[in-house]
Amino acid sequence: MANPLLPKHLQTTVKTHAQNVCNLYKRALRNALSTHDDRAVFRYHATLIRAKFDKNKDEKDLRKAKMLLEEGEKELYANLHYQPRKFSYSPGGINYGRSVTIPDWVLDFWHPLEKARYPEYFARRELRKQQYTERWEKKYGKPVEHEDY
Repeated sequence: MANPLLPKHLQTTVKTHAQNVCNLYKRALRNALSTHDDRAVFRYHATLIRAKFDKNKDEKDLRKAKMLLEEGEKELYANLHYQPRKFSYSPGGINYGRSVTIPDWVLDFWHPLEKARYPEYFARRELRKQQYTERWEKKYGKPVEHEDY
């Protein structure tokens, strides 16, 4: 079963029943962690959640198994925490997107005195830029010069 929170047209992969059950279990545990601040209370509820899943783990009838999965999804959706706990560097977390990756071309604008502090690095960098340009021109050809209109 697909994620009910994600629209059907955005789902790009097909997951097996076992993957969907594991995904539901993990989301149920994360929801319980968001709901219960005390670790002991959370562990108690995690044990109850595990017992619910273990009760039906040997179900052979796929129609019944799918129905149980859909009921579990509905139960989770009905009991979702209003402010779920998120990892800080994950999407939705407070630190997501804060570490900016500086692009390589910024080094081209360093002052020569700044580059002089790292002569071996910049010598190797210039060599690699030249090799990259040669590989590009060998594969795609030299760029065509256009006259201004």
